[in-house]
Amino acid sequence: MAVLTAPERTSPAAPRPRGRRARGARRTPPLVLAFLLVPLLAESLWVFWPALQGFYLALNKWDGVSAPEFVGLGNFAEMAHDEVFRTAAVDTVLWLVLFGGLSALLGLGAALLLQQERRGVGFYRAALFLPVVFSLVATALVWQAIYQPDGVLNRILESVGLESLRHAWLADQDTALYAVIVPALWRQVGYVMVLYLAGLKGIDPVLYEAAKVDGAGRWQRFRHVTLPQLRSVNAVVLSVIIIDSLRSFDVVWSLTRGGPYHSSELLSTYMYSTAFQSLRLGYGSALAVVIFVLAFGVIASYLVRAFREAD
Repeated sequence: MAVLTAPERTSPAAPRPRGRRARGARRTPPLVLAFLLVPLLAESLWVFWPALQGFYLALNKWDGVSAPEFVGLGNFAEMAHDEVFRTAAVDTVLWLVLFGGLSALLGLGAALLLQQERRGVGFYRAALFLPVVFSLVATALVWQAIYQPDGVLNRILESVGLESLRHAWLADQDTALYAVIVPALWRQVGYVMVLYLAGLKGIDPVLYEAAKVDGAGRWQRFRHVTLPQLRSVNAVVLSVIIIDSLRSFDVVWSLTRGGPYHSSELLSTYMYSTAFQSLRLGYGSALAVVIFVLAFGVIASYLVRAFREAD
């Protein structure tokens, strides 16, 4: 006689453990936390904390020796009547436009010319990038010798029959700032070129082939394919150029020290001379705050607009 047995009941799947076990499964390894926290701690001690102190000193009158005297916004109010500050602000804007605009255009042009893999193109890339690895002070000393009254530039002008253009380039108020911009550009163009070369390498060649099929010319391909694809690179280049423009100091200080008669004075050089030569550390900190606000404002506004266009 067959014996009927009830089928075994399969136990339902055990629920996932909650509470401490679930949280423990997602816990970050201590080594990963160490790699994150140690650089953050170092950054806080060497960057964030001094920056906060700079904001605090901007509200004080301090010579670096005696106790700081709180003056509130007095340092910023003084800037409204400071003629040297106004001159430095105008020169900084002019430096930003000329140095930034020319370095972006020349860097992009060099990248477009040297993006194709041809014989000898590596030599030209290296030649344009070589000034980037030079010290800014060494670069300034070389160009100081070039700009001397009996230097290379005036001798070349004399040899080609342009003796009337011989000039004391760094000693003239009308040419000092523009003469200083040239070595800064000489060093910056290679770096911008490398950034644009990386962006051009990331563009899909299929886009250019499709544009050719549609009858687009070289200028149309550059305008409708290359420029839109370089939007993210443009944001990086703009940020780098603005930061480098506002903190440009080495070349200017080595060549002219902001002279003659403040004709090549930038906010960075004026901040340095005010803080460490005139020992007005509070006013110098206020100038540093102005430089920070200018850089942050321009970069933030561009990034916000870029993100809106991307959405």
